[in-house]
Amino acid sequence: MKLSRTARRAFVVVHVAASASWLGLTLGLLALGITATTTGAAVTVEASVRNMKLFADWLLLPVAFLTLLSGLVLSLGTPWGLARHRWVCTKFWLTLATTTATVFALRPGVNTAVASVAAGRPLPDPGDVLFGPVVSLSAYVFMTAISVLKPWGPTCRGRRLRASVRAVER
Repeated sequence: MKLSRTARRAFVVVHVAASASWLGLTLGLLALGITATTTGAAVTVEASVRNMKLFADWLLLPVAFLTLLSGLVLSLGTPWGLARHRWVCTKFWLTLATTTATVFALRPGVNTAVASVAAGRPLPDPGDVLFGPVVSLSAYVFMTAISVLKPWGPTCRGRRLRASVRAVER
């Protein structure tokens, strides 16, 4: 499958916008998490974790799935391919891992923090609101860097495909 130039450009715009949104949301979560863990005011802690819940429940997953879907379409519809270059494989698996971690680690941690603070108790574990955004942010910055640098060259499959194309051209 090969995307037309217009479709490819549209998917690149969607992918970059969704990825940048995911990165920005994570920075916002990190700022709220730092605020919740460093302030002494119960009202500020509660506002911070409630806003984190809003981000995690309504914004993160749609943006994560849009990033994953648009990246998958781009990899399958362009010469980069999903399994032809190591950097593309790395981005795909990291995106899948961070999306899964958002569902099974970050959101439950934020929900636990909200329940605790709503009941008038302090944060049970500051790591619940800090660890997820720190790990996610690190992964997104790494994925951004490899998107720009495109390191590591082709996979074994990519080398075979390249060799077969060259053989046909001769």
